[in-house]
Amino acid sequence: MPSPQSLLIPAESAAEGEIFSTLLERPGLKIERIESRGHASPEGFWYQQVQEEWVLLLRGWAVLAIENQPDVRLVGGDSWLIPPSVRHRVVEVSEDALWLAVHVG
Repeated sequence: MPSPQSLLIPAESAAEGEIFSTLLERPGLKIERIESRGHASPEGFWYQQVQEEWVLLLRGWAVLAIENQPDVRLVGGDSWLIPPSVRHRVVEVSEDALWLAVHVG
């Protein structure tokens, strides 16, 4: 039986940029913990996934660009549902940004 873990404790990794940790993965489902550490998407880079993605910003703030839409500003506690195939990117993010991402489909 696995022991409880806190989503809020920073990763011990000294890696630069984002740190992705898969918390649970099953057919058609992936739940990730993401520490952004101020790391935004590279200029010109867009995510475009075939599955739906629901993100919850647990801590910090972020600005998301959704193709052909106004930018979305999120603060800790905000969530956003990104439909399949929608191009999106992280424009700006705080050093303490912590996400929970759920990929479905």
